[in-house]
Parts: sequence; C-alpha cells; structure tokens
Amino acid sequence: MAWSIADVARMSGVTSRTLRHYDEIGLLPPAWIGSNGHRYYEEADLLRLQQILLMRELDLGLREIQAVLDSHVDQVTVLREHHRRLLRERDRLETLARTVGRTIAELEEGKDNDDMTKINRPENLFEGFEPSHSEAEAEVRERWPQAWEQSQQVIEAMTAEDMERWQREVTAQMIRMAEFMVVGTSVADPAVQAEVDAHYQGVCRFWTPNAAAYEGLGQTYVEDPQFRSNFDKIAEGLAVYQRDAMVVYADARLS
Repeated sequence: MAWSIADVARMSGVTSRTLRHYDEIGLLPPAWIGSNGHRYYEEADLLRLQQILLMRELDLGLREIQAVLDSHVDQVTVLREHHRRLLRERDRLETLARTVGRTIAELEEGKDNDDMTKINRPENLFEGFEPSHSEAEAEVRERWPQAWEQSQQVIEAMTAEDMERWQREVTAQMIRMAEFMVVGTSVADPAVQAEVDAHYQGVCRFWTPNAAAYEGLGQTYVEDPQFRSNFDKIAEGLAVYQRDAMVVYADARLS
C-alpha cells in the first residue's frame, strides 16, 4: 500500500513542503513518483519518518539524523530504546505533576485552616526534579582548576548558535554509542573506539585531559545523577558503557 504526500502530511503533521525538503536532501525519498509528479510513500518510509520525528524530539539536526539512519542498526532495537526513553520521561513528568498537585492541595488546606505550616513534608516538594550539575562541576573545578578555567573561557566565547550546534553533536554522538551498546558491540571494538576518539576530540575543544582525567570524566558520567540521567534517557546503561569505552581509550591512547 502507498500513500500520497498529502496523506503522509495529514497523518504525521509534517507539512508537504518539509517532506519535499527531506526528499531533496536524501533524508526521506519517496518510494516512487507517479506520472503526475506526485510523491508516494510506503510503509518503510512511514517508519523512517517516525524515526526522524523521534530524533527531532531529541533536538538532533538533520545531518545527525541522516548519519544515525544510515548506520543501518536494527530498526526494532532502536525503537525499543526510544520507547524506553519516552516511558522514563512520561514517568518523570507524572511524578512532577503529582508533586505540584500535592503542593497545591496542602497549600489550599493550610489556607482553609489558617495554618502557617502548610507543607507536611518539605522533602516532597522536590520529588521528580532532576539534580543539577553543581556537585560534579565543583569536583571538576577542584581537581582540574586550569582545565576548568580554560573550558569556561571557551564556553563564554560561544554564540547561541555554537552552543546549539555543539549540543546537537553531543546528542547525536550519544545515540550512536547507544546503537553500539544495544546490539552488544564490545567497548574495545574499533568502531566504538573511533566514536570515543571523536568524543575525546570534542572534549579537547574545551580542555585537554590526560588519561587519568579522561577516565575521571567517564566516571563522572556514571556517578553524577544529572550526567547519568542524560545518558540513560537515550538508553539504559549508556553512561556505564560510555565510561568503559573511555577507559579503554585512555589506556590505549592517552597513557
């Protein structure tokens, strides 16, 4: 069965103009073009469009999405990871909704009772919020003060566009590592180590860690709740996989 570009636009909410653009850049070519010049899409194309939209939700750029789709990782495996990430985010938002709802109820009850102490358990105010990077940043600043200052100077010089581009690159890199992980690729595999080398070169834009510092950075990804959450939103266990791959890289290339 095939669907016209108008059908796909209606089903997906993606405009026909955007679909034509995706075709022009090779991201989503139609299955075939009719004699009338209209584009037609089959089931495989709809599944590919779903993947594109999922990765757009992660704020990936079109080039990064193209690279991920061209890696030919099993589609079901990747979708399972997207599904887990979405479920975790749903659960987190549901917890936040309960937190806010509970706070509203306690404030209203306290107001009705003229009770100055309206909150029964203050720790409940913060259920569902993700911790900040402050503790990890403090540790990095203490252990590697020169590197910290250098990285801060680079960050301050970045424009908003530079920052957005860098964040997309980081997210795309995490997704590529997740794809290796979910299919059971060893962290010592040359393809994984090539990805870690790209990660290391990215870090070197801000500071140049030696072997111990690079291994320490990988450990921070695992131990710091915010860093670990960011990795595990992509795929459960990704922080540990990234750390282990960085250890192999540091031992082989930086020692």
